[in-house]
Amino acid sequence: MENRGKILADKVLGNISGVIVGREQTARLLFTALLADGHVLLEDMPGTGKTKLARTLARTVDAEFARIQFTPDLLPSDLTGLNIFDRRTNEFVLRKGPVFTNILLADEINRATPRTQAGLLECMEERQVTIDGRTYTPGDPFFVIATQNPVETAGTFPLPEAQMDRFMMRLSMGVPDRGQELAILERYMDSEPFDLLKSVLTLDELAAARREANAVFVHECVRGYMVDIAEATRADGRVIMGASPRGSLALLRSAKAYAYLDGRDFVTPDDVKALAVPVLAHRIVFDFGAAGRDGAEALVENILRTVPVPTEDFTK
Repeated sequence: MENRGKILADKVLGNISGVIVGREQTARLLFTALLADGHVLLEDMPGTGKTKLARTLARTVDAEFARIQFTPDLLPSDLTGLNIFDRRTNEFVLRKGPVFTNILLADEINRATPRTQAGLLECMEERQVTIDGRTYTPGDPFFVIATQNPVETAGTFPLPEAQMDRFMMRLSMGVPDRGQELAILERYMDSEPFDLLKSVLTLDELAAARREANAVFVHECVRGYMVDIAEATRADGRVIMGASPRGSLALLRSAKAYAYLDGRDFVTPDDVKALAVPVLAHRIVFDFGAAGRDGAEALVENILRTVPVPTEDFTK
């Protein structure tokens, strides 16, 4: 299992790096969330490659991909689908929406109304869609990558805390440095690398990798370390809502997948440290007038410096 995880990571992330320049850690975390059966919120400025990264991951794992542009007039039925009456058969026929896929890109999710945003909640959490009283399965796997612009607020509807908590991770592409931007221009100067991209993993292989990642061992002391970090997010006086038990579970599942991709069958505190900020920071709600995203990430980083790190043998 150890070798398979490392080989899988090299194969998938190497394929993604043929299209996406200089975002290896973001791609690794995105693939980690996919293995851990979570969802990801990509929050960054326009034009940084969020959509291209989502499409690249979908093609790499040979998954069905759908994209929907969120707008204020979008309805929940535009996501889930609806029953249409067929006059030829005198029956209602289900016209499936874009959620019936494997990887769904919810572009600019904060531009849709809360009613439409809530339409994703059942799909993301329960892995099911209810249309006219009947329940359907959207896809297996079902992985939502939502994007939003953290700066532009005109005509947007901020995601409520309950929906933010549905995302396993919040990631950022970041602005490339000069060398990376030059590499992007060179790579895209004569052709579109995405057009040449081939799948390197089937959905059956992905399902097997998910099972193997879930079997990674987590020592009791490492589980205690995760809980200590989560509890510390609730103890700060500026915080009115810290990381929930769902956040602790997300940290556990993602740490297993992260260790698996590193070629190990056990989780270490370093895995927890690498994931604590993207998994926990977006679940923290400060009191009025306190810091936002930067403050939440700084709080988690400070907690990692102060919470005692276990030193036991993590392999058994």
